[in-house]
Amino acid sequence: MKFLKPTIATIAILLSGTALHAMQNKADTNGDNILTKAEATTAAQARFAKMDVNSDGVINSADADAKAAERFAKMDTNGDGSVSENEFIAAREARKAERQAKKEARQAERKTARKGKKGKGKKARRGNRGALAMLKRADTNGDNAVTQAEFMAHSDARFAKVDANGDGQITREERKAARQARNEKRKERRAQRRQNG
Repeated sequence: MKFLKPTIATIAILLSGTALHAMQNKADTNGDNILTKAEATTAAQARFAKMDVNSDGVINSADADAKAAERFAKMDTNGDGSVSENEFIAAREARKAERQAKKEARQAERKTARKGKKGKGKKARRGNRGALAMLKRADTNGDNAVTQAEFMAHSDARFAKVDANGDGQITREERKAARQARNEKRKERRAQRRQNG
């Protein structure tokens, strides 16, 4: 089996589900619907550590290589250095079952959280495209690698953008306003693309 050479784009896979609102919900450790700067910093550091697979302090193609090697080793259940069709199919089915279990757990969690709250919309899913865009924005020197300093600077800038009153906390209202502003910008970009053609 051939595997594609990882690039900065493949690193985006490591970032799946890291949209700001998702990060904020997870980072709000005390559940008060207010994200403090300290909570955001702790969450960003944890995300960076998770993405820095080889722990060298930089997110780059070496991390994608390390992640690919981990996945390959997991698929190669008999340890013979190659992945048979049966091993590949078994790994695919295991991933499918794992994704389904996670999906069901998320749905149950949302249902519990939304119980009795009508009119709530679905959360935006940015997936890998959003992760890749975030990586590109964080890579300020354009070297196809994101250092911890770049990552934390990007995270701090995102926090400051949402923290409208600059008090070091992001409230539910500020998150809602930021989400509405993003949606408006998307609408404007779509309208612009339609006009241009």
